[in-house]
Amino acid sequence: MAFGRSGPARCPACRQALGHDGLVTERVSAGQSNTASVVADSTVALSDARLADAGLVGGGSVRPDAGIPARVSAKAGTFTESVIREMTRLCLAHAGINLAQGFPDFPCPDELKEAAKAAIDADDNQYAITWGARAFRHAIAAKVARTYPGWTVDPEIEICVTCGSTEAMMATMLALVDPGEEVLLFEPFYENYGPDAILSGARPRFVPLHEPDWSIDEAQLRAAFSDRVRAVVVNTPHNPTGKVFTRAELELIAELCQRHDALVITDEIYEHIQYLGPGGHIPPATVPGLADRTITVNALSKTYAVTGWRVGWTIAPPAYTSAIRKVHDFLTVGAAAPLQAGGVAAMALPPSYYDGIAAEYRERRDLLCGALAAAGFRFRPPDGAYYVMCDTRALDPDGDDVAFARRLLETAGVAAVPGSSFFANPADGRHIVRFAFPKRLDTLRAAAQRLSTLA
Repeated sequence: MAFGRSGPARCPACRQALGHDGLVTERVSAGQSNTASVVADSTVALSDARLADAGLVGGGSVRPDAGIPARVSAKAGTFTESVIREMTRLCLAHAGINLAQGFPDFPCPDELKEAAKAAIDADDNQYAITWGARAFRHAIAAKVARTYPGWTVDPEIEICVTCGSTEAMMATMLALVDPGEEVLLFEPFYENYGPDAILSGARPRFVPLHEPDWSIDEAQLRAAFSDRVRAVVVNTPHNPTGKVFTRAELELIAELCQRHDALVITDEIYEHIQYLGPGGHIPPATVPGLADRTITVNALSKTYAVTGWRVGWTIAPPAYTSAIRKVHDFLTVGAAAPLQAGGVAAMALPPSYYDGIAAEYRERRDLLCGALAAAGFRFRPPDGAYYVMCDTRALDPDGDDVAFARRLLETAGVAAVPGSSFFANPADGRHIVRFAFPKRLDTLRAAAQRLSTLA
């Protein structure tokens, strides 16, 4: 991402950096039933028209600096690299405190490390079963049953272990979504979902969540659904807003998915990082009407502070799992065998572990929120996950989120993510930045000290 320029950041589903050419997609407003609307300067669905506009129909040609033509696929030409991970690279260059990318700076539980090391010492270093070591799959199923009584998972035919939740989401879309079908994404959205849909040949459609509590507008969601919709992605607890979807919202999604024969693909990687108390997180697969049409995506990364291990999984009905397993096999073959042994140890941790991390993350949240409020940001404290979406109008009245994020990093030494990377229309995020708080308290106190210079 070229921070040398001002202007809105680009959603990764937009081909041009910083979004100056506008994102071409479909958006949903109340009363507009499945129609396209103008986004920035141009409007067509993510389809042949968009690809033609990008000059990449059927695989396009771009000319590198050396002047040698290079052919890239039409799909790859419609999105760019991750804004979030680019912010990490810039933070390293400026020796800043990284509150942009959501990875912990504290150790994972010893039980995981000891189990993984023991597996390596035991020479468990070859391929595991493609869809996951049997012991790990059974451990996942047992942990689900303990955590959510009544939800029974068959580890032999309903689980596929993947290389992180990122691959789990991609394998799911490739396995279950056909080209030309639509995938509904709630906006603001985690930046991977749009490219996932595009790579699967689908057309992303964005349904806005509404401040201050990031709620669903029922009329807008009903307008978004049609028989062209194959799936809706539900990320709960939600990145970047911290929203936890309510039972009423999930029941509405269930009604519409049943009516239009659509799937729910859930990203529940923050299931244990929520601040609403027992029962605050409701797995969509446990909602009546969704058990047979939900693909649950999860991973070790966030709950157990091992984002670099890249071990995730899907839980889905047998027919869907069979398809996901086939796609997964030809994407990555399998997740690292000794790290799956670490996953078995993770699944065996007692309930007190999850109570403890929720309390610790609440303390981190409250520390950062206090610092952000003192610095002049406006926000709603998150109910889950470990991010704070902040309104920057008091500090950046012109609304240039990219320039503001760069200035924040260069002058205060704190990295955040420009808000426009979470929206189909970058202008919708121009007064927003996102901070992450999976950090040691000392790290957050140091960030708070730096942020105090903004006040």
